[in-house]
Amino acid sequence: MRKKIVDMKIGPNMTANEVINQLGESGVFGAGRVWRACDILEKMARNRARVFLGLAGAMVPAGMRRIIADMIRQGTIEVLVSTGANITHDLMCSFGAGQWRDVSHSSDAELKDRGISRIYDSFIEEEAFEIFEKKMFEIFSTIDTDDRPITPSDLLREVGARISDESSIVGTAASVDVPIFVPAFVDSILGMQTLFYSQTHPLQIDVLGDLKRIIDISCTAGTSGAILVGGGVPKNFILQSKLVAPRGFDYLVQITTDRPDPGGLSGATLDEAISWGKANPGSEKVTVYGDATIVLPLVVASVRERLDGDGPEGRSK
Repeated sequence: MRKKIVDMKIGPNMTANEVINQLGESGVFGAGRVWRACDILEKMARNRARVFLGLAGAMVPAGMRRIIADMIRQGTIEVLVSTGANITHDLMCSFGAGQWRDVSHSSDAELKDRGISRIYDSFIEEEAFEIFEKKMFEIFSTIDTDDRPITPSDLLREVGARISDESSIVGTAASVDVPIFVPAFVDSILGMQTLFYSQTHPLQIDVLGDLKRIIDISCTAGTSGAILVGGGVPKNFILQSKLVAPRGFDYLVQITTDRPDPGGLSGATLDEAISWGKANPGSEKVTVYGDATIVLPLVVASVRERLDGDGPEGRSK
């Protein structure tokens, strides 16, 4: 049934959800996709879907860590799959190492001479990596890994249990027993420091154990949904867990800046996932083409407002 496109009306003192609902009055182009994403996320919560979050890109350097931590704390996310870089930056922040903006420089060569690394327009001082190495070695030394290999998710749970920072993704996940999977664990400073520590200490990493664990979660999930921020390894690790599960995802929201025509997974459409059995034919899904540092906070704020006053975990009773 066709619906008329209504002109959006923006007024003073509007809440996040009121603005999103105005995007829905138009209902087309990027505005319609953002509004649709909010509707699907709300349904995930109200239907008590087990929600997987894939986190790629420089989300922590962009200031997203508290948003993710709160989503975990409130029960919105029950499984997190992340790049190693985001986990590294989260731990750096928990250890007191700052990330900066508006750092004046004439060239990247100058930044290198000053011991500063750049991620687009955010900056990290060399001291942050030194603090990270020192603190990780201290934490590793308190974890008993002598008798058996340990999976990255178990290792991060042990690390998180030793973090006292309410904004920390790793610390929050450990406190509520939400697993964090880092399938490309060695592709990060976190992986490098783990390697360095293992050169002189009995620490062995069991990567395959995490693959089995996420497949087990997928197979027993019942109603399930995925929020895919960016793409890459986190997106594939989540979707491939459904290849041997009884059913695919019921809900899917993807936020990406990539296009589908080059054939890369990061831009692959969610309809394509149906052909693999990763998403159900009748699944509700939407891809929002946009910067996740803009889209994600707006969507989270809108859905949280919709669910405000519901059950103890922010869901309907």
